[in-house]
Amino acid sequence: MKIVLAGAGAFGEKHLEAIRTIGGIEVVSLVGRELEKTRAIADRYRISHVTTSLGEALSLPGVQAAILCTPTQMHARQAIECLEAGKHVQVEIPLADSWRDAEAVAQAQRRTGLVCMVGHTRRFNPSHQWIHQRIARGELRVLHMDVQTFFFRRTNLNAKGQPRSWTDHLLWHHAAHTVDLFRYQAGGEIVTARGLEGPHHPALGIAMEMSVQMQTRGGALCTLALSFNNEGPLGTSFRYICDNGTYIARYDELVTGKDEKVDLSKLDVSLNGIELQDREFFAAIREGREPNASVHQVLPCYLTLHQIEEGLGDA
Repeated sequence: MKIVLAGAGAFGEKHLEAIRTIGGIEVVSLVGRELEKTRAIADRYRISHVTTSLGEALSLPGVQAAILCTPTQMHARQAIECLEAGKHVQVEIPLADSWRDAEAVAQAQRRTGLVCMVGHTRRFNPSHQWIHQRIARGELRVLHMDVQTFFFRRTNLNAKGQPRSWTDHLLWHHAAHTVDLFRYQAGGEIVTARGLEGPHHPALGIAMEMSVQMQTRGGALCTLALSFNNEGPLGTSFRYICDNGTYIARYDELVTGKDEKVDLSKLDVSLNGIELQDREFFAAIREGREPNASVHQVLPCYLTLHQIEEGLGDA
């Protein structure tokens, strides 16, 4: 399968590393903002074609699909461009930074019938998969998810410490992971969602602190704290308080509330959530089916984010 990858930054490289482990996939073009920097990464992964134009990459002979790891503000427009060019697309989280744009991508998928998947990696991390499988078997029920998403980003740098060409967002990017995961794990519609935000950064123009509360129709609760001012430890931890145990998930690691490690080694073909996410995308294309984390499955998350944003000024 010939694909193109757009976005040669920190997350784009995570996908390139994952694709190395998956057979039958060839990245035929790497799209980036700066040609020379993009070419250097392409050489490392033996990608022959480099361009700053997504359209040029999509027009290469035999291309079937694209993975978008570009800035958030480009996701919706580029996803629609891929679909309208007849290509399957996986767009990294978030799908969009507005409800209107998220809906527009969903409408483009309906028109074309192509695979359109969003990079909601938490659905694929083995730690969360283990919880989900036990929920599906009726062994667990989520009562409360307590989540902390903490970074230190007072300057506009990416995960590799390099300057970003775009501005990150606590609500539309980082909260999207938890909003979707809460609905996925608690198994019900989110009927209440509200948020509070702290002062906006004078240069970046974004809230640096945020608190979100949610509840499903079945009564499950989620409490989410987000910060760009936290000096460590960095990342996200998820505490699942269930009717039959407490579990703490940190990306691809899972422990009980008593700090006992849960063995995830035999849960899937890999412990790398990005690799498992990419495997699902390629399998859905080959099998002609809707993928887990399709645009339509995750769309309710973006409606909830929109509702939270609309209510931020009501406090």
